[in-house]
Amino acid sequence: MSDATLTIGLPAGSLADPNRGGSLVQLLAHAGFPTKGYDKGGPSSFPITPFLVGWDGRPQEFGSQLALDEIDIAIGGRDWILERQLEFKYEYDQDIPLECIHSLGRGGVRLVIIARPDDVPDGIQPYLRDIIARRGLVTMVSEMPYIAYEWFRGQVEAMGLDASYAKVSVQKFKTPPRIDRGIVIYETWGKTEAKVTNGSVDIGLEITQSGSAIRNYGLAIVDEVLESETTIWASPALRSDPEKYDLARMFLMNLYGSIYAEDRVLVLFNARREEADAIKAYLSSNRLFGDEPTINEGPHYLEFSVSLNATSRELPLARARYELAKLGATAIETIPLESSIPGLDVIKF
Repeated sequence: MSDATLTIGLPAGSLADPNRGGSLVQLLAHAGFPTKGYDKGGPSSFPITPFLVGWDGRPQEFGSQLALDEIDIAIGGRDWILERQLEFKYEYDQDIPLECIHSLGRGGVRLVIIARPDDVPDGIQPYLRDIIARRGLVTMVSEMPYIAYEWFRGQVEAMGLDASYAKVSVQKFKTPPRIDRGIVIYETWGKTEAKVTNGSVDIGLEITQSGSAIRNYGLAIVDEVLESETTIWASPALRSDPEKYDLARMFLMNLYGSIYAEDRVLVLFNARREEADAIKAYLSSNRLFGDEPTINEGPHYLEFSVSLNATSRELPLARARYELAKLGATAIETIPLESSIPGLDVIKF
């Protein structure tokens, strides 16, 4: 047996807390990787799959850890991975070629630019032009200063301003500016809205789900930078280690199976032989099987098993069961699925 191990960056916070809706603990268990200690704040381990090593951390840090090969796989927000990639780019002149494998389908947020409504009656670019014309230096606050800077650089270019106005200084809030032209971005740890509302800075980049906190502070969303969600990332360096690469693909395929199964159920039912053709035609017309339907044959009856999306609006589960019953299906049973893996090719890594 191989001694190779795969280190998994496990995010602390809501995803780890079964009471806050993240359900990553359950996803991992359904994938065949039950954890110990993760739901209690760590240290986390995988008791029945010791070839997996849990590394408890913050998604804010995983991009750097992947870049340095300290961890092999990470589960975290697309926004935080991008933030670390941009930090390495602007501060260390290094490229981090990380690979996003797929989304977990949860943790959706938007990164938006916020300002006081009275400051931006004509939009964000006239406001920035006015600030630059008057004092040459824009001030901004964000938990993600490098994403904020990437956005600002794009604005400078779009406005056709001199490249000198794209200078940046990322600083702690609220230290004296180190530059007199461009943008000072104060890195903050929350309450971005309050700093904008109180006029401490010109604009902010905020992370939001519904925008309710932004509205409560009387602020306006003047631009949307990107949408993010919880995703699975891998270090490309894994490809150079065949044993670890194989472990990574095994982990990713099984985790995909538990994600894919979240909205799916298995419907089993019986039908007389003379009714089978009509039922097969219904299953085919609604694309309810892959290569061919799964059928167990008896002398007089056939047993069908079909995987259905229980949240489909196109063909609701209740309607599918009713229509199958009209075609002669009996003993219709519905079983929740913990895992459903279409095949190895679902992993693009």
